[in-house]
Amino acid sequence: MAEDEHEDQKEYRWETGYEKTWEAIKDDEDGLLDGAIAEIIQKAKRQRLAQKAKQNRLGMMRHLFIVLDCSESMSVPDLKPTRLRCTVKLLEVFIEEFFDQNPISQLGIIALKAKRAEKVTDLTGTSRVHLKALESLANVSLTSEPSLQNGLDLALKTLKVVPPHASREIVVIIGSLTTCDPVDINLTIDELKKEGIRCSVISLSAEIRVARYLTQQTMGTFGAVLDDAHFRDQLMSQVDPPPAAKTQHNSLIRMGFPHTKSEVEGKDAPLSMCMCHIENLEEPSELSTTGHHCPQCNSKYCELPVECQSCGLTLVSAPHLARSYHHLFPVPNFEELPFESMPASAGSSDQDRDGGIRDCYACAKALGPVADKSVFKCSFCKQFFCTDCDIFIHETLHACVGCNTIPGVDGLVYQQTTKPGEDDAHPGSSKQRVQFGI
Repeated sequence: MAEDEHEDQKEYRWETGYEKTWEAIKDDEDGLLDGAIAEIIQKAKRQRLAQKAKQNRLGMMRHLFIVLDCSESMSVPDLKPTRLRCTVKLLEVFIEEFFDQNPISQLGIIALKAKRAEKVTDLTGTSRVHLKALESLANVSLTSEPSLQNGLDLALKTLKVVPPHASREIVVIIGSLTTCDPVDINLTIDELKKEGIRCSVISLSAEIRVARYLTQQTMGTFGAVLDDAHFRDQLMSQVDPPPAAKTQHNSLIRMGFPHTKSEVEGKDAPLSMCMCHIENLEEPSELSTTGHHCPQCNSKYCELPVECQSCGLTLVSAPHLARSYHHLFPVPNFEELPFESMPASAGSSDQDRDGGIRDCYACAKALGPVADKSVFKCSFCKQFFCTDCDIFIHETLHACVGCNTIPGVDGLVYQQTTKPGEDDAHPGSSKQRVQFGI
């Protein structure tokens, strides 16, 4: 009997990878399940935020290649409707988010078809080019098996000539359990390691030993997806720039801030064509009077950021640099506290309402002890926020609402680490303001 009870307690290996959420749901004193369900949802929302690394030296300019498996294995319908169509839809979201958070970076796509590697798009900072290429990939014929080595070699040839001050990365999305390589793939892995190119792999089927070895040698990440939601999380984790490699050099980069010519010597600007569409047969350039003119060679472009085709100068705008800069000084994680620790004067209201409900400082939403068991406190402005505002501040806004709206609390306090015994010090004190040169 003892042995039978012991065997019943064991779990199968395929059960250990899933969280048994039904065992964590327990009713409260009133016999309701609302509190337990709200707690599970809250933990799921903050899971990705809690896994983020602390402040590290990051690369602002990224050159990323996406190596996409287009073999027969991508027609399997375990990810609806098929693996390929699910991947294409998620890549569309990923590309838009990638360029939103990394506007001065470049991205390219490589497809693995019939044991060969084909470059679908070159490295470019225009998301429109990649989104249009993904539409054609959705209807590609899926045959044979992929060649991981050919895809890595093709990406390596392009990334080897990238300046050393830029971050060089490869993200492989593979659904096949096998790879047909012409020679020993370890030679390619050693070359990637030597060049300092970071490789990450997302497997749509199961863990592959050669893929795991590739990520370990190049300091990348490996993940095998469970479903489409987990696939999305794995893919979106590549949006944030990784820690800069030790071999990455520091150097000054020449950038141009284009100007718009509306008048020329008192007359209206003449009609002209932009350089980014002048050689594009599918989307030919149209005559227009507006555009961004390179300050060095006066070439016109219709959108930014872009690398000037005439003089090679990187053309950006001030907001692009600002959106890239927030990765270097992220908002510190807020302190998670129980709802009972939130004082009545912390929100927008000065007194309790509806039996102890408080307000979130950012969205003014009424917080309750059932739906919001945990609240989040900024260590600088001392304000309390709900779970949704905490995620929005750290993943989208990248600036604390309280620190930027309360007089005397400046955003530069993010660079100041709180020392023991100084928790009650006002962030806008004269000592800190002198330190930051305010």
